[in-house]
Amino acid sequence: MRRSGMALVMAGVLALAGCGGSDKSGGSGPGGAALPKIAKLASLGAGEGEVNIIAWAGYVEDGSNDPKVDWVHDFEKETGCKVNSKIAGTSDEMVSLMKTGEYDVVSASGDASLRLIYGGDVAPVNTSLISNYADVFDGLKNKQWNSADGVPYGIPHGRGANLLMYRTDVVKPAPTSWGAVFDANSPYKGKITAYDSPIYIADAALYLMKSQPGLGIKNPYALDDKQFSAAVDLLKAQNKNVGEYWSDYTKEVQSFKAGNSVLGTTWQVITNLAQADKAPVQAFLPSEGATGWSDTWMVSSKAKHPNCAYLWMNHIISPKANAAVAEWFGEAPANKLACDQTSDKNFCTTFHATDESYFSKVWYWTTPLAQCLDGRTDVTCKDYSAWTQAWTEIKG
Repeated sequence: MRRSGMALVMAGVLALAGCGGSDKSGGSGPGGAALPKIAKLASLGAGEGEVNIIAWAGYVEDGSNDPKVDWVHDFEKETGCKVNSKIAGTSDEMVSLMKTGEYDVVSASGDASLRLIYGGDVAPVNTSLISNYADVFDGLKNKQWNSADGVPYGIPHGRGANLLMYRTDVVKPAPTSWGAVFDANSPYKGKITAYDSPIYIADAALYLMKSQPGLGIKNPYALDDKQFSAAVDLLKAQNKNVGEYWSDYTKEVQSFKAGNSVLGTTWQVITNLAQADKAPVQAFLPSEGATGWSDTWMVSSKAKHPNCAYLWMNHIISPKANAAVAEWFGEAPANKLACDQTSDKNFCTTFHATDESYFSKVWYWTTPLAQCLDGRTDVTCKDYSAWTQAWTEIKG
């Protein structure tokens, strides 16, 4: 369903993602290019009658999957903007589709957002035109994956951590560290699971950042040759113990329920579903912290329906709609007022929505660039193209 495997990027996209720069380097982006000069919408006008959206599955629900799950039709009635949505399976597909200029807005994850920004595919966002932006958690505003040179390029949608889940009836004693999944002599060989994506290399880097401080890793998405090699070697060793790499979270639920997997990376929603199916599992944020994701609504620089796009972004982060999508999808909402709108009054507690201390331990997915994201200028870091090539080698 969500992010069903980040496939290898098309050659042109890889070139864009692969050659230096970050949003903290004076505008120097991929390929050393300056930040594209694109004007933000100055004022909000009348809706154009429709809006074309690219989104993750579960983000644009109109009642067709469940009659009770619908935050599209009320938007259409209120604004006169008909919603035309396309579900994307990967971040790479989103980047490719946005380049066509046929879509107005996209729910981009951090591994795609810098490519969209520096590729000139999305425009800066005028947050003063989005009334609900004021109620978005400060911990999600103007971050490395949704802004550039201090300018916001999107509206935060939600967030989540990549947790460690285990079968409580099999894995004993209970693990406390990511070391449990990277133990070369693990007693759970063949029943360890890992996320199927090049971005999973950051999980290994995060573990090494704490377990081997001598490597000098400061940011799991900013790895020089030595650091990258250490992470890749760790994952190649782990591969011998991995029984399954997962990308479809419904399959991971079934795998843990059946006992085919007993230990590995997961999302909170997977844990909830597995527990609802009576699987004896628990998930937690390990001592090292974790990687995670924060999605951002971004408007196309070529949007044919910019007013409807802005109206959609304001609607989807309104307390009612943001609460609905967060519960349906399984993530912490971006709007702090959404917590009062969830049907499950413990929802925001379960997903740590208001716990900034919890999320301070989460390293959100960010596109790896050759110009190191940790600020180093004396070395070259491995870009996303190198990560995708290495991932193929890791899996054999």
